[in-house]
Amino acid sequence: MHPTRRDFLGATAATLAAPAVLANSTVQPRTGGELLTRMTWLNPPARESYADGGVSVRSKGKTDFWRKTYYGYITDNGHFLHTPVKGEFQFTARVSGNYAALYDQAGVMVRFDERIWVKCGSEVFENRRWASVVFTRDFSDWSTMNDLSQNAPVYWRVKRVKDSIEAQCSLDGDKFVTTRQGYFPADVPVEVGIMCAAPEGPGFDAQFDQLLLEPLPR
Repeated sequence: MHPTRRDFLGATAATLAAPAVLANSTVQPRTGGELLTRMTWLNPPARESYADGGVSVRSKGKTDFWRKTYYGYITDNGHFLHTPVKGEFQFTARVSGNYAALYDQAGVMVRFDERIWVKCGSEVFENRRWASVVFTRDFSDWSTMNDLSQNAPVYWRVKRVKDSIEAQCSLDGDKFVTTRQGYFPADVPVEVGIMCAAPEGPGFDAQFDQLLLEPLPR
């Protein structure tokens, strides 16, 4: 039987003495299992299990984050495991998944509310994986490029500086390439974390590990 989030929290809580990151505090470095204990779900997935500082997730079908553009609908039922943070930071996670159906997606997300958010990650369309970024300010704005791999995990990173979010990806977790930079409101508290969704398919399995939330080097 896979451990649940409750099992994971109970097993690790006693070892964590550091205070939580408050929305109005300086960003403190958080990693792996320690960071996961501080995260909560927007729209819990079908299944989840925690081990070795990572989380495996089974997304529900017909889930997505999208607002209006082209399609005309608003969907806000994708899965987002997040923690609050304010100020400038970068958040990184290694992401993999058994992508199969059209628009199966997994990656990271920064969210102010249901109208203002950014998501980036690997996504399936035209029968292959693409590096996908969506900026949303009431209307969603989608861009893509060739994914770094069709089968290997990819590190995804979001960097918040001043009034911007920069989305980056890497195969080795060392050398990152920027996929997109866009406007994001400055000086507002946000939620940051990992996300997945299955807009057209029945759901799929995704894995996230090597999570890292840290202040930006000065």
